[in-house]
Amino acid sequence: MTVFEWTKLIIIGIVEGITEWLPVSSTAHMLLIDALLPLNQSEEFKNMFFVVIQLGAIMAVVVTFWKRLWPFGYGEMPGMEKKKCYVKKEIFMMWFKVVVACIPGVAITLLFDDYVEAHLQTPYIIGAALAFYGLVLILVEQSRKNKLPRIESVDDLSFKDAFLIGLFQCLSIIPGTSRSASTIIGALAIGINRTTAAEFTFFLAVPVMAGLSFIKILKFGFDFTSTEIAVLLVGCAIAFLVSMVVLRALMNYVKKHDYKIFGYYRILIGIAVILYFALV
Repeated sequence: MTVFEWTKLIIIGIVEGITEWLPVSSTAHMLLIDALLPLNQSEEFKNMFFVVIQLGAIMAVVVTFWKRLWPFGYGEMPGMEKKKCYVKKEIFMMWFKVVVACIPGVAITLLFDDYVEAHLQTPYIIGAALAFYGLVLILVEQSRKNKLPRIESVDDLSFKDAFLIGLFQCLSIIPGTSRSASTIIGALAIGINRTTAAEFTFFLAVPVMAGLSFIKILKFGFDFTSTEIAVLLVGCAIAFLVSMVVLRALMNYVKKHDYKIFGYYRILIGIAVILYFALV
């Protein structure tokens, strides 16, 4: 690979690390960058790569929220006479809710992923989805103005709440919609506060993206060239490092601000994408 190819890969990794957790569609941004600065790889590899690179961002969630995700511990607990292993039941319950939220998305992906990959990954659909769901995000935030949230922590989510968020996540199968945006929109719409919406979106991403990556690798096969392995590893590593910073920044931001700025950004970039590809 040339220096220019490595530069393009670094740009894609940075963009993935930034946009994976913001409600702006990381896949859309990577596809648009590849349309402007195409990687010199096969289309089959790139279709797999743009999903698998997100594992780097997922690992950032695991590292950042490890204590909130790992249900086992060792030490002294109230009522214990000595240190021993214990299970954090609330974390197990959280994972059960995540599984429930995954069910609708798994069904939709298995049914329609091949069709979407073949027919809907176009600049016009991406641009339209960016703009439309940007408007939806703004409207949902406006509708929640001056209303107290019904739920203020992940532990307070019911299985019904988790399933409803999972239904909203199905919208993200359309390129440009954004998995983060669809789940955050769904969470806000049913009365969950912004911080909890973001956290549950992060946790839900772990099994979802791990599963999607596994499916994409199976479809591609395991006959990777040394260059393809290097591209995957470097892309994931950059996405991981950038996501470590972005996760903390986003959590600090949503504690004091709403998501409207991301809605306005989506509308502007969506219109820009449509106009650019209509004129070139």
